[in-house]
This record gives sequence, structure tokens and C-alpha cells, in this order.
Amino acid sequence: MSKEKVVKEYFIKKGLKLKCVICKETLFWTRETLMNTKGMSFLNLDWANKSATNYVCNNCGYVHWFLEI
Repeated sequence: MSKEKVVKEYFIKKGLKLKCVICKETLFWTRETLMNTKGMSFLNLDWANKSATNYVCNNCGYVHWFLEI
């Protein structure tokens, strides 16, 4: 079951347009990644870890990570 990538421009806090730090591209697609910890993995509770939103540059593939705080 694969989810189709949606490529578009994104704005981060305070209305700043996200721009790739490597190639300066402004088009990204997103994915969610679990932020695994040793303790939760030891207890087989990986699903309970926090997740981070990744913005993947559509040009060079560099991954920008943002943790909800």
C-alpha cells in the first residue's frame, strides 16, 4: 500500500518558505519518521515514540527534519 507523493512548496513557522540548504530548491514531499529511543525499543513500544515530519527535497533528496515541539 503506497501513498502517492505530493510535491509542493511548504512554509515553516512565521511564514518562512522552506528552501533546501543544499541546492536551494523550494519543492518538497513529506513523510513521517518515528524518533526511536533505546528505552521504548527495549520495551517493544517503538510505536509510542514521538514522530518527526521530514521534508524531502524534490531535486537533490536532502531530508530536512522538523520535530513538533
